Amino acid sequence: MSTYQEIVEREQQFLLGTYARYPLALQRGKGVYLFDFEGNKYLDMLSGLGVNALGHAHPRIVKVIRDQAAKVIHLSNLYYNEYQGLLAEKLCKLSGLQRAFFSNSGTEAIEGALKLVRAAGHDRGGEAKSKVVALDGSFHGRTLGALSLTGQPKYRKNFDPLPGAVQFIDRNDIEQLNAAVSDETCAIVIEPIQGEGGIRPASVEFLKAAREAATRHNAALIFDEIQCGMGRTGTMFAFQYFGVKPDVVCLAKPIAAGLPLGAFLVTEELGAAMSAGKHGTTFGGGPLASRVALEYFAILEEEHRLEQVQRVGAYFTAELQNLVDKFEIAVEQRGVGMIQALELSVPAKGFVEGAIAEGVLWNVTQENVIRFLPPFLTEEKHIDKGIKTLKKLLKATQKEAKAAKKAESAVAAQ
Repeated sequence: MSTYQEIVEREQQFLLGTYARYPLALQRGKGVYLFDFEGNKYLDMLSGLGVNALGHAHPRIVKVIRDQAAKVIHLSNLYYNEYQGLLAEKLCKLSGLQRAFFSNSGTEAIEGALKLVRAAGHDRGGEAKSKVVALDGSFHGRTLGALSLTGQPKYRKNFDPLPGAVQFIDRNDIEQLNAAVSDETCAIVIEPIQGEGGIRPASVEFLKAAREAATRHNAALIFDEIQCGMGRTGTMFAFQYFGVKPDVVCLAKPIAAGLPLGAFLVTEELGAAMSAGKHGTTFGGGPLASRVALEYFAILEEEHRLEQVQRVGAYFTAELQNLVDKFEIAVEQRGVGMIQALELSVPAKGFVEGAIAEGVLWNVTQENVIRFLPPFLTEEKHIDKGIKTLKKLLKATQKEAKAAKKAESAVAAQ
């Protein structure tokens, strides 16, 4: 029995069946590449769903992990540690917000932000000020609170009733937005670029209208940047790319270079709603994750990775648009920087399996959207490899689609 077979059989016997995995077991990574147990190399254009922004086995990250692990990995939040305050200061100065809270994951950052705005809403307008406005097509996580904000029925199915009074509106519909937000609204929650929803950016006009509506009704504007933030747009925060500042921003994914860490950042005034004992975490902001996160930001700055994201991202955008112009089944390019998508008029699952066979990794969301979240180390030559693979798959699939359509027409004519 092969190593791959052993891994699959063991997981099928003992793991809860929550993941529909692709037929691939990965052993190690280096830079923008991953390797399976047979030594085959794969260009990583997904980076652990946006987590491995610095690729794999970055020497500075490896060094910091080794050094800190030999000192102390975890300390309770009953005590101070050397790095949590430094990381909070870094994030606050980068964002222009004043307070930080660290969690284990993006979902927990959303949950903490929800608690915060509910408490602040009560302070501002009593218990009635507890309603939330969110977007159809959104995704904010899989805990019950995060699911209550997620505007996709497939994720919510079987888990009703969900907590909270949440009203969903269409992305970029300013009229719906203004009708939904009232003095009973405590928060508006928006992904500046919807990730699981198919890499769909909000318009600048819509984000500005949300900012104005939140201010007008004394509500909090929350941006979920768990997937689109921390450099992926070519700016440190996605809200900086769009030019609209929220009251709360939720973060996770790449912030600790692969170690579990999430955060939300808030204004001073909102932060006052959370006093000692109202919220907490066991693992969030531990010394190992916090020190690695500080190194992540140092690497972005010293290696000029955001400039690289802007340059290579623009190249990637142009190459994807060329595919849209050339192939009938390629419907639309969406995204910016290192968060991109290609929407197809046909199911896209075969494009993932076909790419694996060609040594390239990406994934599918919304059934017909190929999602790309490459590491920030990605260069133009790596984009060329991905585009070459896409062209091959598009050509073969389009040929099959035309042949099938021709056959259907022939049958109909009989």
